[in-house]
Amino acid sequence: MGGVVSGGVLVLGGSVCVGRCLGVSWCWSVAAGFGLYLGAGGWRFVYTAVRTIRRDLSGLYVLLRVKRIVRHYLRHGDTIPSIFARRVALHPDKPALVEEGSGTVWSFSELDKRSNAVGRWALEQGWRSGDVVAVFMEGRPLMVALWLGLAKVGIEAALINFNLRRESLLHCLDVSGAQGIVFGTELLGAVMEVRSSLAGRMKMFWTGPLPAGHSSSDLCVQDLDLMLASTPQTPPPVTHKKGFNDRLFYIYTSGTTGLPKAAIVVHSRFYRIAAFGYYSFKLRPDDIIYTCLPLYHSAGNIMGVGQCVIHGLTVVIRRKFSASRFWDDCIQYNCTVVQYIGEICRYLLSQPERCSETSHRVRVAIGNGLRPNVWESFAKRFKIKQIGEFYGATECNCSIANLDGKMGACGFNSMILPSVYPIRLLKVEEESMELIRDERGLCVPCGPGEPGVLVGRINQQDPLRRFDGYANQEATNKKIVHNVFRKGDSAYLSGDLMVMDELGYMYFRDRSGDTYRWRGENISTTEVEGVLSSLLNQTDVAVYGVSVPGVEGKAGMAAIAHSGDSFNCDSFLKDVQKCLPSYARPVFLRLCPEVDTTGTFKIQKTRLQREGYDLRHSTDRIYFLNSRAGRYEALTKELYNKILEGRMHL
Repeated sequence: MGGVVSGGVLVLGGSVCVGRCLGVSWCWSVAAGFGLYLGAGGWRFVYTAVRTIRRDLSGLYVLLRVKRIVRHYLRHGDTIPSIFARRVALHPDKPALVEEGSGTVWSFSELDKRSNAVGRWALEQGWRSGDVVAVFMEGRPLMVALWLGLAKVGIEAALINFNLRRESLLHCLDVSGAQGIVFGTELLGAVMEVRSSLAGRMKMFWTGPLPAGHSSSDLCVQDLDLMLASTPQTPPPVTHKKGFNDRLFYIYTSGTTGLPKAAIVVHSRFYRIAAFGYYSFKLRPDDIIYTCLPLYHSAGNIMGVGQCVIHGLTVVIRRKFSASRFWDDCIQYNCTVVQYIGEICRYLLSQPERCSETSHRVRVAIGNGLRPNVWESFAKRFKIKQIGEFYGATECNCSIANLDGKMGACGFNSMILPSVYPIRLLKVEEESMELIRDERGLCVPCGPGEPGVLVGRINQQDPLRRFDGYANQEATNKKIVHNVFRKGDSAYLSGDLMVMDELGYMYFRDRSGDTYRWRGENISTTEVEGVLSSLLNQTDVAVYGVSVPGVEGKAGMAAIAHSGDSFNCDSFLKDVQKCLPSYARPVFLRLCPEVDTTGTFKIQKTRLQREGYDLRHSTDRIYFLNSRAGRYEALTKELYNKILEGRMHL
């Protein structure tokens, strides 16, 4: 597209100059040049510009506004606590955080005082700037006070996924280098499982009411609530020299393909994520945000709570998502913005219709992972005026957003000003995810309709382009590629496959490893999951490829959340045949009580892929698609052996 534009401009300019030399008027010269410009392919540029100029100018405005504010904060040595302090001064009595269920409401001044006490308490423990304290609890206002208070004295919080247990939990504590841990008593059992490994390594503190049968003397763990109650709530002494590009806290990747990695979140990254959300989706100071997302995740703690900390919005926190209570909560707290992630929208659609689902004041839903087959139904049924879909991992420098509600798109990049935001889709070998390079050794950009991996050029001097990586340097190095746009440069490698249309809209295709090849075709697990889930009334479905001895590629297998004996394989197959081509239809089905998911509802397939269709690994019902008989048959030991021996036609 860039070559077409440049060539067209040269044709236009050259034609005008020739016309003037021949004594032709300016009007005729321009008209002739424009005709030649269109003939050279420039009409595509004009068409694209007309269709996208409003969107692109909106995106440019957001980008420049965030960049200007970031530079201001950098010059003045600001941090997230100092930005928050200005919000407190503006409206100290305004509700900042509301805890659904308990009815607890913290004003901005209350959150400020509580975080002051946390900062003073941390210094009393002997911790200093650069030390790390792990926070392991379900979402509540105190969790925000903890990381904010620690940040006031330069200490970094490691926000631990409350679903982790044993080895995974110990791994996250180890990679962060935490010198202490604060945990909610609702996770007492998980902590007790690893206490012997933590003894002597770190100080331990609990918060919340102790479960029946436990006493503080038995646990040998200190009561944080008691300590904070006796700690002054005046501002702690600030002796650290941290600035806007220094570390704020750690957020862990979900670990869907291995152990979680501790992503470094600096102050400027926290601001950038929250500010892009605020300006992209036109949030307002009087908005009330409802979040049922975990606060160990960037969506809940930065995109959500970040609007409170840096923009002064009120945030309602629900510890755990409830499909049946979602809209009732929104009405009760007068929420105008809701957050979603993963499969939340699908879960809401599976609920029976009720009056509250359209009696709310919600106008914007912000999140990511809303499948195209759910998008329209969700917006229409619940009367949501704006879907604020975005893409961006915690650590990435190539975030994109859907500013104009283009259904199914997770964002865009300008086709008329592509260099303004240096991100690209690059061609890869889809099976290996290896980048394809040209004769110069540079990466090859994708054209419209070509799937590719999203990358963002790294510039460590620019807070919007920097990549801070992970606590583990080896993990950081694996996400950086070199010689991408030109020799000697570097870029962040997202690992996510996307497709861009001719107008620059980007559509999520798969995460790395979420495609498999069967019958000479690349199968997108995300697309097949969406189709099957819709056929089964928004049931959880995990699709993945499994190896069959002597057969090229991988056969499709679908794990379906289903309990009871009522699953009708014949009816299911008829529906599948109408919606999916033969090569994309699951060869194996697995009916299980539930499908493994992360705390943010991303489907986990590691265990399912490992177990495959081997009957020895599970008591779940497994079926095989007998293509010659035209039906799914229950997998028996005899049938299993026939498949392994190559005596069954696939």
